[in-house]
Amino acid sequence: MTEGNFVDYVKVHVTSGKGGQGSKHMRREKYIPKGGPDGGDGGRGGHVIIKANKNLWTLYHLKFKRHFKAEHGEHGSKQTSTGADGADVYIEVPLGTVVRDKETEEILFELTEDGEEQIIAKGGRGGLGNAHFKTATNQTPRYSQPGEEGIEADIILELKILADVGLVGFPNAGKSTLLSVITAAKPKIANYEFTTLKPNLGIVNYRDYKTFVVADIPGIIEGAAEGKGIGHRFLRHIERNSTLLFLVPADAPDIKEQYDILVDELRRYNPQLLDKERLVAISKSDMLDDELKAEMKKILDKQFKGIPYLFISSVAQQGLTELKDKLWAILN
Repeated sequence: MTEGNFVDYVKVHVTSGKGGQGSKHMRREKYIPKGGPDGGDGGRGGHVIIKANKNLWTLYHLKFKRHFKAEHGEHGSKQTSTGADGADVYIEVPLGTVVRDKETEEILFELTEDGEEQIIAKGGRGGLGNAHFKTATNQTPRYSQPGEEGIEADIILELKILADVGLVGFPNAGKSTLLSVITAAKPKIANYEFTTLKPNLGIVNYRDYKTFVVADIPGIIEGAAEGKGIGHRFLRHIERNSTLLFLVPADAPDIKEQYDILVDELRRYNPQLLDKERLVAISKSDMLDDELKAEMKKILDKQFKGIPYLFISSVAQQGLTELKDKLWAILN
């Protein structure tokens, strides 16, 4: 999937169907004079329904279709015949989609299970026919109810990727390279910042045919929570990861400082993100010899108290088995 095809935020206008009008018909048959009212009810207007589909990974199919309108209900007719209901309209979305009201920004609901359905705009009720209004003192009512109007609404569909592990790090920290090595994903890799412009997903094959899903999130920079860089657009995807794997390159001026900046950005965006399990991977460690690693460990043991960390190299395939073991242990 190209970067232009990854869509995780769309605004949609929905309109439910209007209810059908009730009938004012009077019964007219041979040999039955003054048959009385026999007008039927109008049909219900169609709903607009949001439905989760596990086969979708993005909101790209909604990029060029932003208006959804359900059918109106049919009018009632003679012999107390009820009009047909208007056809419902379904908007299919990937798992992990959050639906918001555009005006208030309020979260209406989110869909996380395949086949889950939620009505976003109810169709109008059909009007009652005149047969409902006949009484002993009003035997020939010549009126009926009109159908209810449909509902119009502007909503926001926001996709939050569902993954077991989310890769968090500064641009060019080696996240895409790691994903390409431990999974079959083929993200774009280059020696410049912001190579990744969309989240990438990969499935890690673990021992005994076990698997877990890793998401490569575009690089975060200091100030991302306020809108700097492009990482702030994708911070929402980290909310759906159960474990966060922080990647800090071994040649960083201060490894602990970079980690603290990343954690602070997550805290400013959503403090609940700090409740997730964390693991720190020091990438590009093939540049370090054993003596330098030993010296760094003495310093890092004091700085990363209670936070597990390890040295890895995606290019040299170093420490990756240990990384998978630790991630699997945290996930389970």
